[in-house]
Amino acid sequence: MATEEAREGSGSPRAWAIAGLLFNAFAWGVSWWPLRELGERGLHPLWATAIVYAAGVLVVTAARPSAWRQLARAPALVALLLASGATNATFNWGVTIGDVVRVVLLFYLMPLWAVLLARWLLHEPLTPGAALRLAMSLAGAAIVLWPADAGGGAVARWPLPHTLAEWLGLAGGFAFALTNVLLRRHAGEPEAARALAMFLGGAVVATLLAAALGSPRVPLPEPTTAWLAGVLLLAAWFVAANLALQYGAARVSANVTAVVMVSEVVFAGGSAVLLGAGAFTPALALGAALIVGASLLAARG
Repeated sequence: MATEEAREGSGSPRAWAIAGLLFNAFAWGVSWWPLRELGERGLHPLWATAIVYAAGVLVVTAARPSAWRQLARAPALVALLLASGATNATFNWGVTIGDVVRVVLLFYLMPLWAVLLARWLLHEPLTPGAALRLAMSLAGAAIVLWPADAGGGAVARWPLPHTLAEWLGLAGGFAFALTNVLLRRHAGEPEAARALAMFLGGAVVATLLAAALGSPRVPLPEPTTAWLAGVLLLAAWFVAANLALQYGAARVSANVTAVVMVSEVVFAGGSAVLLGAGAFTPALALGAALIVGASLLAARG
């Protein structure tokens, strides 16, 4: 999923900037639906991700041809390429095959991973505020993952992911937190090189993962009109969402950007419940409140 450092700016009205961020959050929040539709038409979400991000690579190349040269001069961005690619591959796959609400909530355990990764890679101290976010995220994850039916043995009673979709959501959140930490670590690299690395990662990692899993789990797509037009529209949708993110993030502070982007949970959860792709129980609502609250505290801090 694409991320951009934010800074306070002037020019266009603040309302338009926030509207751009909301559109980006909406685009990602409801992305599970077109991915599922494409899957029903024979295009696995990993191949859909690869095609969509390959289109993004073409857009970046056309807009900034020098990005390739800049990326070649910054080998450290390979880590960003892999982390960003893993984020998109796992998230898109997870929301396509599992309960969207649970997958998105597990994905938004970013404050938990961000605290640990920032401590490890950036040598940031573990402050009381960071410890609070850590505790809230862990508590929220335990509530979300706690099985409704405690039967089935001791292992089944542990609050751990029990489906592939849940593991993918958890892995995606970790990869997204790593992406954000790496963006901070390599903030001095050219913006075009970082953008190209992230789009290239989305295409390369999804392709490699799909090829590694192979048929019949991830069948090779056969170009058909049933999904070809849809995936091109989805690519245009994601490119527009990324442009909206860059427009909004450049005109409001990083904290405002982070708070607005948490609305993706609302869009994803709401659309999933309305369309029958997820369920919202009181326990899940409590877990969501803790996880989203940790994200909002991280945005403020």
